[in-house]
Amino acid sequence: MAESRTLLRSARATLELIGATGWAEQARAELRAAGERALSVAPAAHAVLSPHELQIARLATQGLSNREIGERLYLSPRTVGWHLYRIFPKLDITSRAQLASRLHPF
Repeated sequence: MAESRTLLRSARATLELIGATGWAEQARAELRAAGERALSVAPAAHAVLSPHELQIARLATQGLSNREIGERLYLSPRTVGWHLYRIFPKLDITSRAQLASRLHPF
């Protein structure tokens, strides 16, 4: 049972990231059945961010600068910075280092 929890946590996180909410709920139910306690978790990034914001946040977690993100998305670096400025409070974070943990919590 304990060994299955690790895989189920990983599956749940992946399914939440790709937006497969039904399958993520199934993984959550299986975790509860395996003895996992329900934790109060902040809303998933895909639930509070627009698709465009989510795309910018994911590129930022890959270590790309605002300029590099802008080049990929055909935006100015200043516009990318503005989006990140709006993303951080939505995820209740203050730095890019925290961004990765909010997008990939498990």
